[in-house]
Amino acid sequence: MKLLLTSAGISNASIRNALIELLGKPVAEANALFVPTAIYGIPNGGDIVRRVINGTLGDPFCELGWKSLGLLELTALPSIKRKLWVDMLQETDALLVGGGDCQYLTYWVQQSGLTELLPSLLHKMVYVGLSAGSMIMTRYGTTYGHHTLPADYNKSLGVVDFAIHPHLDHEWFPDNSLASIEKLAATIPVPSYAIDDQTAIKVTDVGIEVITEGHWKLFNP
Repeated sequence: MKLLLTSAGISNASIRNALIELLGKPVAEANALFVPTAIYGIPNGGDIVRRVINGTLGDPFCELGWKSLGLLELTALPSIKRKLWVDMLQETDALLVGGGDCQYLTYWVQQSGLTELLPSLLHKMVYVGLSAGSMIMTRYGTTYGHHTLPADYNKSLGVVDFAIHPHLDHEWFPDNSLASIEKLAATIPVPSYAIDDQTAIKVTDVGIEVITEGHWKLFNP
């Protein structure tokens, strides 16, 4: 398993070095696929997708100097032949999963058939999550509700046995204070990592490592 679960992308040198270590080669020699699906679950999603891809919004993610960058739109996968996108995934070094709505993203990861491929893919590629893209791999996810999915539909995949609360103390997210996250964490039956935008969680078969040039806190249940 090779996961790099970020709050806001590759926001500093420490997180970039962790990515290179997981890749086993320079970013400039690695092929990446960007999954924008979760972004469509929030207002103005189409424009946000464009800005994330061209690097004009947030920290480096897509515009990181990859050898190649493609798009994998999960909502399209059920209507095209499986071989087309499975072969593309098999040749990918990094799967970049963007932020947005956890519930919407979880739904399409499952509906597209990607869920059943993840166990084998995670042994050969690096999964790089950003915000909701990180949260869905844990035991805790959220939703903005701008979709028509059933209210009780899964909000995460539970691949790892902890929770991530990104954007700690971010000015855009007033509810993400340390005190607020501590109260939320007390309701979750697994460890919770509150991380700011200069922090990421690296998960491998060896264990869990916090990569940071900012601040974070672990809350145990």
